[in-house]
Amino acid sequence: MTALQDTTVKAPPRTLSERLVRIVGRSPVHIILGLIALVWLVPSIGLLITSFRPSADMRATGWWTVLFEPRFTLANYERVITAEDMGSAFLNSVFITIPSTLLPLVIASMAAFALAWVKFPFRDTIFLVIVAMLMVPLQIGFIPLVAAMRESGLPLLTTYGGVWLAHTAFALPFGIFLLRNFFITLPKDLVEAARIDGASNLAIFRTIIVPLSVPAIAAYGIFQFLWVWNDLLMAIIYAQDARIQPMTVEVTRLLGTFATEWSLLAAAAFLIMIVPLIVFISLQRYFVQGLLAGSVK
Repeated sequence: MTALQDTTVKAPPRTLSERLVRIVGRSPVHIILGLIALVWLVPSIGLLITSFRPSADMRATGWWTVLFEPRFTLANYERVITAEDMGSAFLNSVFITIPSTLLPLVIASMAAFALAWVKFPFRDTIFLVIVAMLMVPLQIGFIPLVAAMRESGLPLLTTYGGVWLAHTAFALPFGIFLLRNFFITLPKDLVEAARIDGASNLAIFRTIIVPLSVPAIAAYGIFQFLWVWNDLLMAIIYAQDARIQPMTVEVTRLLGTFATEWSLLAAAAFLIMIVPLIVFISLQRYFVQGLLAGSVK
C-alpha cells in the first residue's frame, strides 16, 4: 500500500487558491526567464524599428522615441532591395543555402546509417578518422580546395557548384558523427526483424531509420542551414563571381559604402535575420527533440 501511495501522481490544483499558490511559486523563474528574453530581444527590436525609420529621424533621436512619435517608412527596404541589389543577393543566399543543406543532410544520414548498422571492413577505423577530422580547423583546407577547383577545369569558383561542394565537404564530418551516434541508439530488434523479412539496407534506411530519426535529422538540418545562411568567409572564397555572392557579402559592401546610413544597414541586416528566425521558430520543436533524443533514449 505504501508503494502505491508513493507512485501516485499528484492531482492538478482545482481551486483558485491552489492555482495562485502554484503561480506565485513559479513566478521568480518566470520573471528571470522573461528578463533574459527581454535582454536578448531588445537589440533585435531596435534593429527592426530602425530599419523602418526615416534617415533624418534616425540621426536625430533614438529608436525608442517611436513609442511617442511613431513615424515609419518602407523607403529603406525599397532602396536596399532595388537600388543596392539586395534582392538578387537574397536569391543567391537561397540558391546557396538550400542545396548546401540538403546535400550534406542526405549524404551524412546515409553514411551514418552505414557506419552504425552495416558491417564492412575497417568500419570503426573509418569512423575514428571522421571523428579526427572534427579536430582539424576548417581554414586549413580552404587553399588546397580552391587550388583543386581551379585545376579541375570546371567553372566551380564562378558558379554555385563550388560553394555547394565546399559547404558539403566541410559539414559532413560533424553530420556523420552526430547522426551515427543517434542511429546506434535505435532499437536493434527492429533492424534485425526487417532483415529477417528480407528488407535491403536501403529499405531499412528509408522505412525504419529515417522515420525514427526525424528529430535528429531536423536538428542537424537547422544547424547546417543557419551555418550556411550566415556564412561570410566561405562565400568570399568559393563564390568569386559577384553575380552569385550572397547577402552576407553584400552587407559588408554596404557597410563600407554607407557606414553612416544606419537605417539602410538595419534594413539589410534584418533581411538576413528574418529567414533564420522563421526557420528556427517553425522547426524549434524538432530542434529541441533532436538535442534531447540521445539522453531520452
